[in-house]
Amino acid sequence: MTLTIFCDTIFPDEALRALCEGVAGHSLVFASARTSSNLSSGAPDPALLTADVAFGQPAVDGLLGSSRLRWAHLTSAGYTRYDVDAIRAGLASKGIALTTSSAVYADPCAEHVLAMMMSMARRLPESLDAQRTTRAWESAPRRERSFLLRGQTVLLLGYGAIGRRLAELLAPFEVRLLVFRRRAEADPGVTVVHEGDMDRALGEADHVVNVLPENEGTRGFLDRARFAQMREGAFVYNVGRGTTLDQGALLEALQSGRLGGAYLDVTEVEPLPAEDPLWSAPNCFITPHSAGGRRGEHLALVRHFLDNLRRFERGGALINRVL
Repeated sequence: MTLTIFCDTIFPDEALRALCEGVAGHSLVFASARTSSNLSSGAPDPALLTADVAFGQPAVDGLLGSSRLRWAHLTSAGYTRYDVDAIRAGLASKGIALTTSSAVYADPCAEHVLAMMMSMARRLPESLDAQRTTRAWESAPRRERSFLLRGQTVLLLGYGAIGRRLAELLAPFEVRLLVFRRRAEADPGVTVVHEGDMDRALGEADHVVNVLPENEGTRGFLDRARFAQMREGAFVYNVGRGTTLDQGALLEALQSGRLGGAYLDVTEVEPLPAEDPLWSAPNCFITPHSAGGRRGEHLALVRHFLDNLRRFERGGALINRVL
């Protein structure tokens, strides 16, 4: 079976060689305008209409306009532009499978959140600030403010590949794990929280970790009312999508001193404008959408696609299938 595979992504040389070698025996066609960002949609391209498989960030209109396409594999963990009822229905009616690269980003994102949590527990940002400014040796207050993760309550908003991997990393700390997810089924070791129980869960959580994707039901999910339900001194982390959290409400909660702190890897607007007050908000720490990054990221994306391609060739189950 010879497939035509469409790609609209710019890859470094090593990853590009791996892609070309890995699809040998098939026809690989590239978009006339390719993107280097897996957060940006590719442009409509007539070559997509000739393809059996799309790899990258194919334009939604191109997918829905194709009579030949059978499978689209995204280079991102998120799939916001495709996660719309009408688009999902359109892809399903055409029999187009949709997969993501969540498996590629599960480890780095989960480790990033764990690093954030541990740095807050051990008050590392305070020590770094003192080292760079006052150089004060504040041992007693630093020790008193430090705490252990062991036995604390963690609420995960979202339980896809990243959430599940974070749960595995947290297991040695014996935390109490609460999970809010789109599907209600439970996993061993976690307690599933339904939306009607969210206020109670927020009030019990020492750490609220947001890994929600962006869609019609999650925009503004962490709003002013939900921040008000959080227990005093709780910590908030966002490595999902910036639009799922109300930044104005977060700023108010930080300025009031109710929250212990916030770590943001994603924001409503990226890059976060230099004048945004979150940059200087108390106990707010920001990383530049780098949680999913690692050495060899592009090569890992290609290898993940090729693994799925082998499965597709055999008619097997695809990894990270969302439709």
